[in-house]
Amino acid sequence: MSGKGAPQVTGPVDATGLDVVVIAGTWHEVITDGLIAGAERALDAAGASRRLVRVPGSFELPVAAKAALESGADAVVALGVIIRGGTPHFEFVSAAATDGLTRVALDTGKPVGFGVLTLDDEAQGIARAGLPGSIEDKGHEAADAAIRTALVVRDLRAG
Repeated sequence: MSGKGAPQVTGPVDATGLDVVVIAGTWHEVITDGLIAGAERALDAAGASRRLVRVPGSFELPVAAKAALESGADAVVALGVIIRGGTPHFEFVSAAATDGLTRVALDTGKPVGFGVLTLDDEAQGIARAGLPGSIEDKGHEAADAAIRTALVVRDLRAG
């Protein structure tokens, strides 16, 4: 796991007036709750309005993201945890979530912050979940990316 090459944030962002829906799976509760807390910190600091919606797992993120964006949300932050096991299930769910969320963003023309962790083990998730002692805060990063992109899209559409 490497944070090398991560963009350096250029200061605070004002997302006042943006409606953002955080959609999170329910698997691996400690990691997911850390991701949600990080996303909420980023959205609150930027002044965006937010709602939290829970879905069973990462496979269900795309359909809920599409519904949220089609219902008027300016952006979605999709959060999930997929841990490799002994079967191909990991690859299928990871690909479906990634491809589905990409399709939702392109079909709706609205940003989807991608905070789906694909992990070899739980320790990698703890390290990335923004918990005390974590080395990364992927929930915060996904929310920050979603609001910054929503502001870019809004400015581009304004002309």
